[in-house]
Order: sequence, then C-alpha cells, then structure tokens
Amino acid sequence: MASFDEREKGFENKFKHDEELRFKATARRNRLLGEWAAGLMGMSGDEVAAYAKEVVKSDFERPGDDDVLEKVHGDLQAKGLDTSEHIVRKHMDDLMSEAVRQIEAGE
Repeated sequence: MASFDEREKGFENKFKHDEELRFKATARRNRLLGEWAAGLMGMSGDEVAAYAKEVVKSDFERPGDDDVLEKVHGDLQAKGLDTSEHIVRKHMDDLMSEAVRQIEAGE
C-alpha cells in the first residue's frame, strides 16, 4: 500500500510542477508577445515594458488565449498595421516554445 501512496504522491507532484510550468510559460509568452507587438507599433523603452504588462494582464480576462490574441491583434490594427489574427496566433505559438526554453534554462 505504501508503494501506491508513493506513486500517487509522485503523480500529484508532477501535475503540480507541470501546471506551474505552464502558468509561468504562458505569462512569459505573453510578455514576449507584448514586446514583439510593441516593437511593431514603434514603442521603445518604458513603453515596451508597460505594454508587455498590459498583454500579460489581458490573459486574466477569460480562460484560454483568445483574450490575449484579441488585445494584441486589435492594438496592431488600431495602429494601422496590416496583420491577421493568424499571424499573431502563429507568433504566440512560436513564443510559447521560446518561453518554455527560457524557463527551463533558468533565464
């Protein structure tokens, strides 16, 4: 019975670790996406950091990634930049891989 309890505890710990990594990676991805979009919109310095924070905060509006996608795409469109939701979504996907890599590397 101890073996079963140890396995159960191991699974719980792995689940907790995976969820924590997913949360951190998503927040990092959103920051990176905000920095990317800010650059496209011609922002620099403190404006970039402030915009990236706005993008991270936008993820708490609704479950899933649609709130972040809508914010960034809408902001790019408002600045007159011709980009599609597909391009922003693709960049989000690419940045998720980068975010996971950075976290695992301790960056």
